[in-house]
Amino acid sequence: MFDTVFGLPVHPLIVHATVVVVPLAALLVALSVCWPRFRAWAGPLPACLSLAGLVLTPLSTASGESLEETVGESSLVERHAELGDQLLPLTAALFVLSGLYWWLDRRRPAATALDIPTPATTHPTSAGGTATLSAPRPQVATPSRDTRWRAATSVVGVLAVLAALATGVQVARIGHSGAKAAWSDASALVR
Repeated sequence: MFDTVFGLPVHPLIVHATVVVVPLAALLVALSVCWPRFRAWAGPLPACLSLAGLVLTPLSTASGESLEETVGESSLVERHAELGDQLLPLTAALFVLSGLYWWLDRRRPAATALDIPTPATTHPTSAGGTATLSAPRPQVATPSRDTRWRAATSVVGVLAVLAALATGVQVARIGHSGAKAAWSDASALVR
């Protein structure tokens, strides 16, 4: 991987994309799980943005390791690198759970119509009587299958929101430690 672009280190450039995409993906995943109208509008967008965050995460850590060799090691840089290495499992979980939630929600059976009576119509017969005709009952999910499907969707949704929260918090921790590492020398110059 190349270390600089136009004389600037690649790491801050990639990190800024990561700092925007990963929290935005986390926010969209949480909104999608908690707000049905948003979920209907967004479709697979939260999962796609989570995938983009998953791709950006190792690029950020790889470019950070290259930059670390250039700037030298310090306790602040080491802490920042440790926190950065912890983001990949979180973005992977966010992507998997958001994609799984989207898939489960799309395939969730429609509301059951077991208690809705089938409309019946009467028609006169040639013998002078009436015949009652009823439409065939539509195929619906059994309550146990529907309950299991809803439970699975709910569990995955809760896990996706937890992954979104953990990912957002971790991005903030990484950013804070990176800012401390980058600006620690600058604050010493000001004094």
